Amino acid sequence: MGFTSGTRGLLGEAMSWVAAAGMLAFGLVHYDEIRTATSAALGIPSSTSGQHQADGDSARRDHSGGMVELRAERSGHFITTAEVNGRAVEIMVDTGATFVALSYEDAERAGIYLTSKDFTHSVGTANGRASVAPVSLSRVSIGDITVRNVQALVSEPGKLQTSLLGMSFLKRLSGFEMRSDTLYLKD
Repeated sequence: MGFTSGTRGLLGEAMSWVAAAGMLAFGLVHYDEIRTATSAALGIPSSTSGQHQADGDSARRDHSGGMVELRAERSGHFITTAEVNGRAVEIMVDTGATFVALSYEDAERAGIYLTSKDFTHSVGTANGRASVAPVSLSRVSIGDITVRNVQALVSEPGKLQTSLLGMSFLKRLSGFEMRSDTLYLKD
């Protein structure tokens, strides 16, 4: 039994996404080494002035430099409280998520009210296919870092347990890096 050209195209596209995700994961894990090697190759002095010592809090904010430090929880996840449209929402940082993804309940908490007709898109998740509603968030803030007009998805009621801070927020920062059990978000 052979593949049709349409199946090969889908398989190739899926493999491209898997490769891109792998490269992103490699870059995040080896960020410091890549930065150091690149700086040395270009003759740029290495700077550690942006480093901060982490304390025992799950989220420590450096209000003077536009940087937020998040400490990993025992589970290894980075969970913090974000302000979404000015309302507090517990959120987990997920560099593998393309968009900020809000649970239906957190979306309502942030003043976003949807009907069943709003769930017009289908996405693949770790738990299978899910219907979502695309939305634009006026602002998402963590500490002193605020990003405006953030593209997001809202899951159907009861389908997402924890809201996710995905790349539609993270890629708009000047940078983010992970060192040991601390994630640094830079404004």
